[in-house]
Parts: sequence; structure tokens; C-alpha cells
Amino acid sequence: MPARKRNLLAAALTAACLGTQALAVTTAAPAGASDEVVSRGVTIPAFYNPPTTLPAADGTLVRSEPLPLALSLPGLDGTLPGTATRLMYKSTDSNGQPVAVTGAYIEPSADWSGTGPRPLVAVAPGTLGQGDQCSASMGLEHPLSLNSQTVSVGYEDLAIYRLLAEGVAVVVTDYVGLGATDRLHTYVNRIDEAHAVLDAVRAARSVTGASVTAGSPVGLYGYSQGGGATAAAAELQSSYAPDVTLSGTYAGAPPADLTSVTQAIDGSELAGALGWSLNGFLQSDPALKPLAEAHLNDAGKAALTDLSTMCVGDALLGYGYTRSTSWTTDGQSIGDIIASTPALRAFLDSQRIGTLKPSGPVRLATGVSDNLVPHAQARRLALDWCAKGADVTYKAVVLPGVGSALLNHFAPLLTDQGDAISWLTDRLAGRTAVSNCWTMPVQP
Repeated sequence: MPARKRNLLAAALTAACLGTQALAVTTAAPAGASDEVVSRGVTIPAFYNPPTTLPAADGTLVRSEPLPLALSLPGLDGTLPGTATRLMYKSTDSNGQPVAVTGAYIEPSADWSGTGPRPLVAVAPGTLGQGDQCSASMGLEHPLSLNSQTVSVGYEDLAIYRLLAEGVAVVVTDYVGLGATDRLHTYVNRIDEAHAVLDAVRAARSVTGASVTAGSPVGLYGYSQGGGATAAAAELQSSYAPDVTLSGTYAGAPPADLTSVTQAIDGSELAGALGWSLNGFLQSDPALKPLAEAHLNDAGKAALTDLSTMCVGDALLGYGYTRSTSWTTDGQSIGDIIASTPALRAFLDSQRIGTLKPSGPVRLATGVSDNLVPHAQARRLALDWCAKGADVTYKAVVLPGVGSALLNHFAPLLTDQGDAISWLTDRLAGRTAVSNCWTMPVQP
């Protein structure tokens, strides 16, 4: 195997990823309740096929079943680190339409060491891909899914297990269209993601055997794509889910400005994420399809179809370092096309995070050397929130830059994760956060 391929495969096994969004040319064919869906050689359980009708109320459980955790041990008081339940619940998408979202709830075996009722944290995963086999809930059952067609790594399991060890209950969302087989994943659509996160909290409260209630403190945790999702959820909580009071939100490396992120990932190890972004555009707004048809050449259209069933590992191996100029009819980059097309600029502007004040205290972390989900646009989000009077704890993660944009983005996830979880559990325990907005002029 060539050195470049070996390096990409190694990155696939450890990658924490981002999100961005552009336009699209493919749509998912809905699966019937009993249809067997196979994605890159992986059979998707029938559980993930949504029914034709959904409940009226957001956050209502559609169905649930026991979920075997691959990394678990027997303990004196039950299975360690906890007992998992696979979920499907109702949410509302960015077009105001009902949508089924899947995920998982884990009841921890450990006792909550704080005072008051057991808290709940909603984990919003980082980029996993666009194939249904990449979903976070399936990653809990199969942390490494590897065959000749796909490589999927459940890297979010580390943060989930750390939270469970603190006695915190965890609910994980798969997002709209990731796992559920009726549509494509609307990659980094801020409204879809925010609603999916907030409705996961509602769904967790009605899981049989769950110890969390409407009175349980609630936290949000996410890095990269997940950081954007939790940031958007904190902004939309007051209008969409006033019944979900947030004790604290961790937003790591959030892709707040998708125009900036689109330019950064083009030609990087994770250039394939552009395809997920483009596919997500059309899923959210089919009226943009003529723009895709006009600008994408045959190679670009084939890439989007190929990427629509890929996980992170597949994209790294198949599309690492690809430049979008090879996908367009006139050799322009996707970023150039966005800049020159008012409809696309308007769509990306509508996805901007930072125009609303978030609810509750927020910890925003960004690596100063991150050039994949650029540091500058994440810092800008902190400034935007501070200007609105939000309670922001800003953390600049200072690490030396290396030659890999993916590693520059991934390293802060690991080095800051312990502090992020400690900050979040402090909020869940009722300890007051202290905003450091006043230090922003001297923060990198």
C-alpha cells in the first residue's frame, strides 16, 4: 500500500471530523418498514426504517429496543458502563416537516456523584459520514466496522464512556438522515441538527427504565460537526424547546461559518466532506438542483453519488486531497461558485451560527492551529456571542501546527476532552460558570 494511502487509513481510524454545507444532486429513496437496506456491504437493521406516519409531538419515541454495547463488562450492579437502548424519535426538519431521527440512550451503571437528580448529556457526534452504516448508534454496537467497501469508526464512544463513568446519563443523536433510511443525512444543516439534539433530550425522558426526568439537569456535548450542532441547539433552545433547560453546552471547533469551512477543506485530507455538504444542500432545498446540474461535471456528479454512502474512512481513502476544481464544468472551485452565486451565498448565510444568543453557559474551544475547521471563524463565534451578552467560557487550545490539517483539527479533541467534560459536569452539578468574555482582546 502506498505511503499516502497508509497515512490516510491511519487517519481514518482516529479521525474526528467537521462539517460544511454546499449544494447537492442526489436524493435518498425511502425504505419501506420491512425493506432490507444494504449500504456498502453493511445490512442496516430494519429498526432504522421509519414508519410512514409519525407522532405529532417533537421528541416522542417512535420505537426503541435494547442496544448491545460492544465495549461492556459485567459488574456487581449491572453491565458496565451502562445499559443502552436504541431509539427512533420524532423531530421537525428545517422545512417544518416531520422527520424520524435515530440514536441511543445509555443508562449508566455508576452513581451520580453530584447533588440532585441524575443529569443527562446529549452528545452530538462529529462527522461520521453520510452512509447509514456510519451512524453513532451503530458505532456503539460496532466501534470498528471494516470490510472491503467501508471503514467506520465509532470515535465518539470515548467521550460517551467518560461521561457514563461520571454517572451522567447520555443520549446520542444520529442526526437527520444518518441511520434512518428514508433520506440522506442533511450534513451540517444547523436547524436539522439543533432540533435533532434537543428532541433527543425529550425522547430520553420517556425511555423505559431511564432514571432521568424533566427535572434532570441537561448538558450538550459536541466537537466539530457536533460542536456546530450543540452551538446551534443552544441558540434555538428558547424558541424550539423551552421545556429543555440547559445547564451547560460544550461546543468544540464549531463550523459556524460554512463559507470559511468550505474553502478550508477543499483539497485537504477530508475533501470528501464537500460531497456530503453538496448532497445535504439538495436534501434541504431541492430548488437548488439546477445550480448543481449546471456547475458539476460528470466526475463531480459521480463523486457525490459515491460519497452519499461513505463513512469518514472511505472518504479519506477515496477522496483525500481532491480539489473541487476537478468536479466542475468550468474548473472553478466550489468556493468560487458559492461566492459568485447569490442563491448559494444566501443559503450559507442562513446556516451561520452566531446570530442568536445561546441559552445557558457555553464553553467554546478551538485549536489555534486548526486549519480544517478554521480557528478564526470559531473565535469569531465567541466574539459574536460575547457581544450579545452570553455567558461564554472561551478556550484557545494552543498546540503546534503540523503538516496535516486533519491532525491539526483532531488533536484538540483529545487534549481538551478531559477539561471539557469536567467543565460540563461542574455545570450539571450546579456550580456557576464564570464568563471570560472580558479576556477576548488578548486571547489567541
